[in-house]
Amino acid sequence: MLYSCKLKSVCNLPVIYNKKINTAGTSNTDVPLAVPGMYQLDITLRRGQSLAARDRGGTSDPYVKFKIGGKEVFRSKIIHKSLNPVWEEKACLLVEHLKEPLYIKVFDYDFGLQDDFMGSAFLDLTQLELNRPTDVTVTLKDPRYPDHDLGIILLSVVLTPKEGEHRDVTMLMRKSWKRSSKFQTQSLHLSDVHRKPHLWRGIVSITLIEGRDLKAMDSNGLSDPYVKFRLGHQKYKSKIMPKTLNPQWREQFDFHLYEERGGIIDITAWDRDAGKRDDFIGRCQIDLSALSREQTHKLVLQLEEGEGHLVLLVTLTASATVSISDLSINSLEDPKEREEILKRYSPLRIFHNLKDVGFLQVKVIRAEGLMAADVTGKSDPFCVVELNNDRLLTHTVYKNLNPEWNKVFTFNIKDIHSVLEVTVYDEDRDRSADFLGKVAIPLLSIQNGEQKAYVLKNKQLTGPTKGVIYLEIDVIFNAVKASLRTLIPKEQKYIEEENRLSKQLLLRNFIRMKRCVMVLVNAAYYINSCFDWDSPARSLAAFVLFLFVVWNFELYMIPMVLLLLLTWNYFLIISGKDNRQRDTVVEDMLEDEEEEDDKDDKDSEKKGFINKIYAIQEVCISVQNILDEVASFGERIKNTFNWTIPFLSWLAIVALCAFTVILYFIPLRYIVLVWGINKFTKKLRSPYAIDNNELLDFLSRVPSDVQVVQYQELKPDPSHSPCKRKKNNLG
Repeated sequence: MLYSCKLKSVCNLPVIYNKKINTAGTSNTDVPLAVPGMYQLDITLRRGQSLAARDRGGTSDPYVKFKIGGKEVFRSKIIHKSLNPVWEEKACLLVEHLKEPLYIKVFDYDFGLQDDFMGSAFLDLTQLELNRPTDVTVTLKDPRYPDHDLGIILLSVVLTPKEGEHRDVTMLMRKSWKRSSKFQTQSLHLSDVHRKPHLWRGIVSITLIEGRDLKAMDSNGLSDPYVKFRLGHQKYKSKIMPKTLNPQWREQFDFHLYEERGGIIDITAWDRDAGKRDDFIGRCQIDLSALSREQTHKLVLQLEEGEGHLVLLVTLTASATVSISDLSINSLEDPKEREEILKRYSPLRIFHNLKDVGFLQVKVIRAEGLMAADVTGKSDPFCVVELNNDRLLTHTVYKNLNPEWNKVFTFNIKDIHSVLEVTVYDEDRDRSADFLGKVAIPLLSIQNGEQKAYVLKNKQLTGPTKGVIYLEIDVIFNAVKASLRTLIPKEQKYIEEENRLSKQLLLRNFIRMKRCVMVLVNAAYYINSCFDWDSPARSLAAFVLFLFVVWNFELYMIPMVLLLLLTWNYFLIISGKDNRQRDTVVEDMLEDEEEEDDKDDKDSEKKGFINKIYAIQEVCISVQNILDEVASFGERIKNTFNWTIPFLSWLAIVALCAFTVILYFIPLRYIVLVWGINKFTKKLRSPYAIDNNELLDFLSRVPSDVQVVQYQELKPDPSHSPCKRKKNNLG
């Protein structure tokens, strides 16, 4: 068993040492290996020398992996175009079994292709002296070609016994940006499980403004640039700006800051090339320790190993309200803390920190009847709690299908329309964790303080899988702040599964778009039938209505008609005449897609990535995504008027009332004049403002029909009722 204590990357360890390790006296070989003990292994990855060249230019892009017991426990950052890389990265590992050596592997990173092997080595942990820093030189070898010289890696290691320490471990998950959709986990050890720890110390807010005079990488004298950011194991990739050397991105995102002294943000610029490896444009870094807090810094960064500049805005702010604690430490049950939280989000504090919309507390209590993932008929389940880009983990309960975690997670809410995702995995030492089940809960659907049994769903959230999970969730938010935040762009998730071509997904999106288009076609047929006098009564009524509306039309009647439609649907719902039907067509298509995904997962193990036809696949994926966007747009408009999310429908009513009044009392020319002046002067007033469309931002919060199906709560078996469980226990 191994845990990672610190969120820093690690590296390779040696086969040949530059300092002989003494095996007598304080060596841990005197410790009986049959009795597992807890040891802390501190590793500093210094640098590499004379590594193997794997790229055409005679260089490599090396990074280092550590494995223990066949399981990857850490990986270093990538050093581009160097055979003598300098990492200077530290890691702290907690190890239980010293008889398992540390396996070190070095790879050359190849974007979009399989990474090239650059050598490996083993470190025998039983040969390390306790409590003594040791400089280690790793000689890299390829088992297939043992005579080849693949270079060396320099490290410093310290092994310290940690006997008697508490074994409860709370974990923080970061998904790596490998080409596969597998994820890796690291863990954060809590020395005191009875206190409430803040997992990160601050927020780094970054706005990527523009690039200037970037290097031309394509034959047409231009580039298709995008930028990658990395802080520790957090990563962000900007959108691609086609055919330009002076791109305007205007993208904003946040990183978590884990260290008091700051950190280094690695930035690389790339040129997108369809069907082959992307071209490297340049790189630069930001030293956060040199920036003052609570202040926005405008940075113009020169790209090294290339040409041009990047312009960014960087702001360091205090820590957000994100924590993990035991069930006995509960913020909302403490009257003083609860009063403080309620005061923070009271209506009187509307304009105080508009980004801090609310407070979320999630109690992960237990799960029952989970799927058996191991050959022993048991599982080693742990639970992942995600809210946008915040991801926290419980500890693992070993060999149990009815685990009890009893953990409390708290988050600050930036967008009340976010969806809380709770996923249960089975920990596996030899490979990536196995999926056991998942639930997705929109924050606006949560009933405060109620312990509920949620039926676990499959990966696509379309149907049940085995087991239920017991959660108790509380949401406190400021409704005015939440409404204002609805009109700005929603936060994008840094870690998204790569889009892939799917026959079922393409068909599903085509059918969804067809249904939206058919609504317009049927409306056109209906109007045309009025002109043809197929039904004299209907045509006469339509003719009279046409004359009345045209003669009396005013612009304010447009929002007023939409307002009447919303009101009509609302009264239909409260009167029990709701005509909204469960979308079984979408559900069936989603289930078919899940089956195809399972089949693709099996097939992908047999097929190499190089065998795919890149260009054709990208075109098909683009068509697939466009169909999805068009269909989702129509479905979101429909769901706004159907009161699928009452909060958003009420917000639409308020906006339409305001527009109706404005259009009634203010002449159109004045409204257009104000709109034009605002548009023309926006860049002058705020040069680095991020462009947005309030209407599209509003619609992005309304779920599509697919999301409505995914967020539906399945009814649990009555035997899983918390009340019934208590009665059974009393009996």
